[in-house]
Amino acid sequence: MDWNIVQLVLWLIAGIVSFYFSIGNARVWTSIAVGFGLILLGELLPQAMPFLPGASSPQIEAMSYILGTISILVMSHGFQEYYVFSRTLELEGNKLLVYVATLGVIFASMIFILINPDPTPSTLKVIRVVEDTNWVFLSLINIDLIRKIYINVKDSPISKGFIAFMLVFIFIFLWRGSELYIQVYDLANPDVSRLFPFRYELSQICSNVGNLLAGLSVAGTFIYLARLLR
Repeated sequence: MDWNIVQLVLWLIAGIVSFYFSIGNARVWTSIAVGFGLILLGELLPQAMPFLPGASSPQIEAMSYILGTISILVMSHGFQEYYVFSRTLELEGNKLLVYVATLGVIFASMIFILINPDPTPSTLKVIRVVEDTNWVFLSLINIDLIRKIYINVKDSPISKGFIAFMLVFIFIFLWRGSELYIQVYDLANPDVSRLFPFRYELSQICSNVGNLLAGLSVAGTFIYLARLLR
């Protein structure tokens, strides 16, 4: 079984569901849903590059990793906003501002990539490590933030949705943490993996399982919340 295809299909479903959810619900959910939806682009681009003519440039690969970093930053901002909302019941701004700000950051990142030298394999590895580092540590912060949101809304009908989001970030931590471990210790290098085969195989399994469960749980959580909120 090609796990990359399965993971891509799951994130395609999760991305579509999260974007659809962001369109039809309150602004406070917008950043959270848009952030999860952006994961799709970060996952889709590297997988699609071998099949898209002209898409094999290092700039596109670098941009896919940057999109991954933007996605975790946007959804973390969304959970921070929801935490404030759950305590004060006050909302600021509008949904359009979230979309425009996210597109502005993506456009600025593209300009940054284009005006700099072509990314080398070493540069791409550094950008990927930065992406996964952000995912690992912000996942831990989001788990604690979502726990606090759940305490504030535990009597509401949607409280179980936040327990589901905690599971999502636990799976993401497993996925991205395993990838970060492989990258930092260069375990994908055949010379290194031959010396530590068990660690490499275990990390690969954890990464694939975490990715699959994260995609499934994201789609399931948004479908569950959409049924409650509409």
